[in-house]
Amino acid sequence: MIDTKQTLADASERMEMAAMFLDEQLARIRAGRANIAILDGVRVPSYGQKVPINQVATVSTPDARTIAIKPWDRKTIRDIEKAIMDSNVGITPENNGEVIRLAIPQPTGERRKELTKQCNQIAEKAKVEVRNVRSDVKDKLKKAIKDGLSEDLEKDAEADLQKLHDKFIKKLDEMIEAKHKEIMTI
Repeated sequence: MIDTKQTLADASERMEMAAMFLDEQLARIRAGRANIAILDGVRVPSYGQKVPINQVATVSTPDARTIAIKPWDRKTIRDIEKAIMDSNVGITPENNGEVIRLAIPQPTGERRKELTKQCNQIAEKAKVEVRNVRSDVKDKLKKAIKDGLSEDLEKDAEADLQKLHDKFIKKLDEMIEAKHKEIMTI
């Protein structure tokens, strides 16, 4: 017989993963303010392997519009610069021989709207995952009735599942709203 508490705990964990996915993806979207998370997807060739920038250099934000990358080995400065150019970050690096600087431009009104749409698409993926979790658990509960679970327990578990679903959808909405506010503030 199915353990409804454990099933709901598993569903909660899967929904939390969707929220973490959204948070991670939103952090990579640059909203006009310097954020080192936009470099998370950039890989630099180093000693025959492609590694994240933070494993070959110190990455910092000296001010609100600049990201500074100071390589630990000066020989890798060209590789880091090339990796940034080849990535989809959309910022041209400037180097002075020791430090690479990325100047974050102020996004235009049109670019802000594009970023908002991009955020909405990512948020919709996360919401779909939360809905899929709810659907999967509902199916499990329906099947559990055949295996001897009482209908009352099934209905209670389904109500708890709906509350869990609503809580996570609200959390995702709050996250996307905060990102929209960050994008739209000048």
